[in-house]
Amino acid sequence: MIITIIAGARPNFMKIAPIIHAIERRKAEGGRRKGKASKIDYRLVHTGQHYDRNMSDSFFEELNIPEPDVNLSCNGGTQAEQTAAIMVAFEKELIANPADLVMVVGDVTSTMACSIVAKKLNTKVAHVEAGIRSFDLTMPEEINRMVTDCLTDYFFTTSEFANNNLKAAGVPLERIFFVGNVMIDTLMANRNRFRKPDFFDTLQLREKNYLVLTLHRPANVDGGNKLENLLNAIILASRGIPVIFPVHPRTAKIIAGLSLSNISKSPSLPLPCPSKPWRRRISPSPLQSVQNLHLIGPLGYLEFNYLVEHSKAVITDSGGITEETTVMGIPCITLRNTTERPETISLGTNELIGSDPSGIKPALDKLFTGKWKKGTIPELWDGKTAVRIVDHLARNYG
Repeated sequence: MIITIIAGARPNFMKIAPIIHAIERRKAEGGRRKGKASKIDYRLVHTGQHYDRNMSDSFFEELNIPEPDVNLSCNGGTQAEQTAAIMVAFEKELIANPADLVMVVGDVTSTMACSIVAKKLNTKVAHVEAGIRSFDLTMPEEINRMVTDCLTDYFFTTSEFANNNLKAAGVPLERIFFVGNVMIDTLMANRNRFRKPDFFDTLQLREKNYLVLTLHRPANVDGGNKLENLLNAIILASRGIPVIFPVHPRTAKIIAGLSLSNISKSPSLPLPCPSKPWRRRISPSPLQSVQNLHLIGPLGYLEFNYLVEHSKAVITDSGGITEETTVMGIPCITLRNTTERPETISLGTNELIGSDPSGIKPALDKLFTGKWKKGTIPELWDGKTAVRIVDHLARNYG
């Protein structure tokens, strides 16, 4: 059985890594498990959707993923332009290198585009992380999920919430496979390898005495006033402890056009050098600070998760980070009105507070007064998801 595995953006790399490792282990063992011979091989296709080194290449090195068999280099452009570029390039790739199955992960543009191409070429599709839903059609990712799951043949799910979404959509039970969360496989496999970032000591960060911030969703960062108000609210409510903000390249471009003078002139948190207020240009690499808010470039997987694991809490609009904080037991404040990962709220350490800046202070007050929930780890988030996926494919289709 030949599987074409698709990777395109940063979240994909954490999800494909354990699957590739599970396939490689099976190959090394001679492809024999549970008394049945099977052979699975794969071809790794990188669509090139993320092309910043820290958003892409470094993950292959850190997570021990082999170099892709091909990089389609489909970066830049609008959503439609990038979708079209991926489809055109992947169609040529799949015709030249046919597969028995195309495996897509997550919910990025590459996930949807490659699923469409595969089905038009009569190739079966497996979707890892199928069935998750925010029911918010203003999110491009939600459209990607819906389209992909309309075309999928084999649905590998992370939770009972996802299972129920698929059942409600009429997916036959025999095509739904509750296997767990591959992102947690990667987290558990690499937790003892987390690496302290260089700036950790420079900023004199202390265990559980700083916050980690990530923002990248259009609803939070595309409007300059909205982003400025969010940053202002976070600074004012953070009680002076450091807030570390690894800036997504897309967000960095937006911040570069902002004037944060309202933050800089806050009377309760004066700048160390009032005569040199925060100016505009942000480079993705150097460290820059506004009061207790420290902006840095994108981090690799090992450094970022070291930062998260030792933090007091995370403030984010990411979905995947809410899963990682749940497993690490780190309080997580999500600046969104909806989530496709409700198990991180009902079981984990995550709270959804909406995108209104007024919700930030009550959430941080709850954190600082020690009233944040402890949380538990969802079922099958145990580091063995990829093995279950590969075992299933070998047992039924190998």
